[in-house]
Amino acid sequence: MSRLHLPAPLPLLAPLREPVPDRCAITYLPRHRLRITIDHEPLAGITPEMLLWWFQHIGGTMTYLGDTVTRYRAWHPFDHIHWELDREAPGGGVGEGARFRIVEALGRDERYYIDTVDTVEKLDATGIRLVLRVLGAQVFQLEHTWSRAADATHYTSVMDVGGRAAWTAPINRHLRRRVFVPGMERAWITHNVEEVGLLEHILPPLYAQHVSSD
Repeated sequence: MSRLHLPAPLPLLAPLREPVPDRCAITYLPRHRLRITIDHEPLAGITPEMLLWWFQHIGGTMTYLGDTVTRYRAWHPFDHIHWELDREAPGGGVGEGARFRIVEALGRDERYYIDTVDTVEKLDATGIRLVLRVLGAQVFQLEHTWSRAADATHYTSVMDVGGRAAWTAPINRHLRRRVFVPGMERAWITHNVEEVGLLEHILPPLYAQHVSSD
């Protein structure tokens, strides 16, 4: 896949959240493995059903400060480049078994450019799990989990880079040297905290349109 150009940033709809150190953790594990966890501050005015709808319809467009943009660009106006449905779910559309192509540059830093195709192994009202496997072994997983809270949703993110099996150690080393390079850990934390926080501002009106159109 050819490298995609980083577009000019969109104007901000709302201030970006900042990481809270006590809510974030980076753990370095044996065989070049890495785990990043974020316990996000609650998303006010968001429900698990809204988040499920968002990921099922992330490929559409929306009105954003008077312009029509892709929902993926609106989700992070600075870092997001492109999203596409690389493969539909077995039942069609976006669902478990689908594959997402995700292209972004964390912090608008070209050193932290990501272009990946991951399989959706879970997508329901409790969360989404994206996985990359090599010869059947999981070498990457990103799981977002949601639960209902008082007038809000509790949202956690866990990223695992690297496989557990001994034979995946060379793959893990390659991932950490060439793909998810040193420094991307903290850049991804900032990026993910920002994009999750922006859902408070972009998702409720978009979802309200969806409900009223049904």
